[in-house]
Amino acid sequence: MTALTRRNLGLASGMAAAVALSAGAMIAFSASAAPAAEPGQPAPDFTGTTATGEEVSLSDFAGKTVILEWTNDGCPFVQKHYADPPQNMQGLQARAGEDDIVWLQVISSAPGTQGHVDGDRAIEINEGRSAAPTHVILDPSGDIGRLYEAKTTPHMFIIEPDSDIAYAGAIDSIPSSRVSDIETAENYVTAALDALEAGEPVQTSWAAPYGCSVKYE
Repeated sequence: MTALTRRNLGLASGMAAAVALSAGAMIAFSASAAPAAEPGQPAPDFTGTTATGEEVSLSDFAGKTVILEWTNDGCPFVQKHYADPPQNMQGLQARAGEDDIVWLQVISSAPGTQGHVDGDRAIEINEGRSAAPTHVILDPSGDIGRLYEAKTTPHMFIIEPDSDIAYAGAIDSIPSSRVSDIETAENYVTAALDALEAGEPVQTSWAAPYGCSVKYE
């Protein structure tokens, strides 16, 4: 009986250990699966190289509102919002400049994929479409994109002066590549900026992003 009891105890201990290991694995999996950048959470800091060869970090802009825009000039959904007229993205960038908001355009296309450009080409593209981001960050490794789980171009994030994310997701409410839809869509970025300026809660803090997939390696 004593031997049997010890055996049972051994089995029970083994099962308990297995359960503990399984629970630990589930916790680790859940933690790794949790979004790295979501509304209400601190924006992950990063350092990147700009199209002009500078190094900038998100923390450089502490105390300011920051907008992140994932882009790919070959994507028709990006082309929609840069079309002239109505210059939808350019208009948002102009407003940001007037309001002392930092606009960081991020290009996470890997070498050999759609949208991958060097610094000179990135600058040329923006000049050709009258775009005016504060900086263009080249992210060919995709490290910054993966940190933010950027899924599409465009994919937008608004970061408050206290470094919390106020908005993440689609630029507007109509997931199409038709320029004609811009006029009737609700622009989530504009709405979030209006709310922040008025000191009010952002009503839509997340919307499913739409566009071309980010061209990671």
